[in-house]
Amino acid sequence: MSARGAFMSLASLLITGLLIAGCGTHRDGAAAITAPGAILAASKSSATLPTFDPGTFVSSVTNPYFPLVPGTTFTYIAHTSAGTESTVTAVTHDTKTILGVTTTVVHDRVFLNGTLAEDTFDWYAQDAAGNVWYFGEDTKEFEAGGIVSTEGSWESGVNGALPGVIMLASPQVGDTYPQEQATGLAEDMARVTSLDASVTVPYGTFDPVLQTLEWSNLEHGHGSRETKSYASGVGLVLESARNGKERTELVSITHE
Repeated sequence: MSARGAFMSLASLLITGLLIAGCGTHRDGAAAITAPGAILAASKSSATLPTFDPGTFVSSVTNPYFPLVPGTTFTYIAHTSAGTESTVTAVTHDTKTILGVTTTVVHDRVFLNGTLAEDTFDWYAQDAAGNVWYFGEDTKEFEAGGIVSTEGSWESGVNGALPGVIMLASPQVGDTYPQEQATGLAEDMARVTSLDASVTVPYGTFDPVLQTLEWSNLEHGHGSRETKSYASGVGLVLESARNGKERTELVSITHE
């Protein structure tokens, strides 16, 4: 979803300190983070992202740019060189406890020309200030009816992975932050680029919207970068590749 630069150097020092301060063993033998929190640093003006403290989390995700109301389903459509890709994102009533935090489980399925291509469970939670944290994902890719890959799966607290931030409580242009912190597995980053953009998708026209530029430190080249647009009170409405060749647009929202 670039070189690491000063940000990753500082982050590495902080993460190393956290690991030394406290670690345990996951049930499968993997090292697990058990320390109470971690301070994450961004490259923008030495800004500091929120402190991760399990005791500050609330029971629901209500950030206006990333609301997760159980029973809500978002459907997106993209027209690709391989055919029509539809993404169905369902906010479930299920929860999963990770690092002492009760997360909301979101079920994300991608269909290519009507056939299931990817099946993912994502885990999110919000702190009292309104920041939405991303705790990992369990993802599977399919071909010809069978699982062909689980690449990209990660869970905070396992093998040194830490929660990232998917949406800040008060985003400002220039804010840069890690969304995924699983070294070698998932290293997505985001930068806020606009607070007053306008977009039109099949579901409607939204003005203003928050826009972010997102990329992975595991991938190189501008072709892998994408812009995401978030509307207040709705959430993600548009993903557009930086090469301009693909748009994933919100087409419907349903509620149980």
